[in-house]
Amino acid sequence: MSVQRRNFYGRIRGKTLRASQKAYLAEGLEPLSVKGITREDNPARAPLAVAAITGGRPLWLEVGFGGGEHLVHMAAANRGTFLLGAEPYVNGIAMLLGKVRDGGLDNLAIHPGDVRDLFEVLPDASVAKVFLNYPDPWPKARHHRRRFVTPEYLDALARVVQPGAEFRVATDIPDYVRQTLEEVPRAGFVLERQGGMPWDDWVSTRYEQKALREGRRPHYLTFRRV
Repeated sequence: MSVQRRNFYGRIRGKTLRASQKAYLAEGLEPLSVKGITREDNPARAPLAVAAITGGRPLWLEVGFGGGEHLVHMAAANRGTFLLGAEPYVNGIAMLLGKVRDGGLDNLAIHPGDVRDLFEVLPDASVAKVFLNYPDPWPKARHHRRRFVTPEYLDALARVVQPGAEFRVATDIPDYVRQTLEEVPRAGFVLERQGGMPWDDWVSTRYEQKALREGRRPHYLTFRRV
């Protein structure tokens, strides 16, 4: 009997998509999606040929890219790398596709689904940098085990990142900071810095702007895989 997954994300659909967003999904989703991640097109769970996907460039991963602001910004600013974003939220995917079309980027791809499917097929030590920006906070105590910063996700993440890989976390929830500081080092990462100052190459996202409007202070943490 299979065990039902606990999702670290909430809803996968929001308000009704605009006509332009539906067009983005119809025309732009398939060309930008990485093949071989889902069980439907890779039932044997064969490892991805990462070099063929990235063109030999270092692979950076964003877990839950939201509306795509950060993912697109990092791809545009780091043309010598390849950005891969995993996101199940359909409205966010549609927003990203609009940004990608306007930006003309060729070093970016997505998995429109659960990042655990991606973890299953990424080879060991294949990811050079990881971003986790404003994940779903699951504020109720009984839901804390649904957060990304739990062994279910972090152990899989630790396997696929390279030694020395950077793992960045941004959140506006103090208890998420607490759990991150407790759980991430246990998975084989060392804390390098934390506080209220973002990274030099940071771009503020819609979720961060919402937090600031509502009086919540962002917190930024940097870990290194050991």
